[in-house]
Amino acid sequence: MTLEGTLDVTVSTADGGSSTVEFAFTVTNAGSETVDLQFSDAAKAEFVVREGDREVWRFTEGRVFAQMLSTDRLEPGASTTYDGEWDDPRPGAYTAVAELRTREVVCAARAEFEVDG
Repeated sequence: MTLEGTLDVTVSTADGGSSTVEFAFTVTNAGSETVDLQFSDAAKAEFVVREGDREVWRFTEGRVFAQMLSTDRLEPGASTTYDGEWDDPRPGAYTAVAELRTREVVCAARAEFEVDG
């Protein structure tokens, strides 16, 4: 089983000056066999933002997700994307890390981004 992950980060600023950071974590089955991704709740991906060595934001922190078993099936060559959003971040340079929240499969990606002041 070979999963490849990519993380796209988009920073947008509203007319009032507040920023929003949108994360798109795409997972691709680069192998030759079908992969079943099994999840135990509605949060299928975790997004963590770090400033240097310090964690400054975590997607799942302080949130409640429906407890439900689900499976996303990825045929060979197929991709799926998981999204997250960080509202009103401080200006700065950050590293985002995305990881699947599956029981047995590991896939992660990272991206550098900046929020202007």
